[in-house]
Amino acid sequence: MLLVLALAAAIWGLGHLMGASRAARGYMLGLLYVAVLALQLVLPDGHPLRQATGGSEAFWLIFGGFVALGLAYAFVLRRVKARADAKVPAPAAQPGAFSGAELERYARHIVLRELGGPGQKALKQARVLVIGAGGLGAPALQYLAAAGVGTIGMIDDDVVENANLQRQVIHTDARIGMPKVFSAKAAMQAQNPYVEIRPYHRRLDAEGAEALFAEYDLILDGTDNFETRYLANRAAVAAGKPLISGALSQWEGQISVFDPTKGAPCYQCIFPEAPAPGLAPSCAEAGVLGPLPGVIGAMMAVEAVKLIAGAGQPLLGEMLIYDALWGETRKIALKRREDCPVCGG
Repeated sequence: MLLVLALAAAIWGLGHLMGASRAARGYMLGLLYVAVLALQLVLPDGHPLRQATGGSEAFWLIFGGFVALGLAYAFVLRRVKARADAKVPAPAAQPGAFSGAELERYARHIVLRELGGPGQKALKQARVLVIGAGGLGAPALQYLAAAGVGTIGMIDDDVVENANLQRQVIHTDARIGMPKVFSAKAAMQAQNPYVEIRPYHRRLDAEGAEALFAEYDLILDGTDNFETRYLANRAAVAAGKPLISGALSQWEGQISVFDPTKGAPCYQCIFPEAPAPGLAPSCAEAGVLGPLPGVIGAMMAVEAVKLIAGAGQPLLGEMLIYDALWGETRKIALKRREDCPVCGG
């Protein structure tokens, strides 16, 4: 009997020193028990080895029964405790609080003096609506999600087409035929699961624009038609929301922030009327450099981050024009028109 206890102690102690887990050491003790029980059953009465290990199989059978009952009780107890813990609701996250994974993800923002923790918290609490999930919307949506903007809405009635993939990098070949808002949502959630994505698979119209804009703090216009641009401008001015507008043509892009509440002009101040048919051809008609929407769309996301966090000087009352063919940028000053039918007077 003492021999068995000594062997058991040696197995447990040596296993601990060698770094074996408790489960592995338990399996070794089980093997020792089976070996001792086998000796009691196989060897004849009076054999020295049988005497040294207890002398009777009855003791070991009873001992094994008690151990089995103890293990079964511990197993049932763990199951009951696990089920009880599962029913306890997790503590609600505090509004604006960051998880450890989010702090690590946004570390490069937080160390920026102009953003810091308060700026990143403002991004987390912000609600941004992007009109269009195509050329300009695609990069803007990707970078807004990556930056940690808490709620991002996007409205577009179009579906992914093969011809889009030369520049609209948020979509993939496998998602051709899928509504763009759902394709973009899949990419954004894969990029950052900590943000809320709200897709609206429909065209922006006058009836729903007012109610939709009221749910957001900031609007980005990445559309490619003047009817929607003028509608978005009217709705943004009526709601008192800043409007970041980008546009593309062949090798050139432009971006500005329109916000009459801060003294800046609105879109219609600068473009009182839509150009005559043929004077401003679409990308499908005139062509567009593939990376150009990425440049201007990323700039739109930059302006959004600056407005939300109160960092730097947004493009209020200014238009930035980028000429990709010659690698040049220039700014022009923009002024409000007192006779503007949208924001004048």
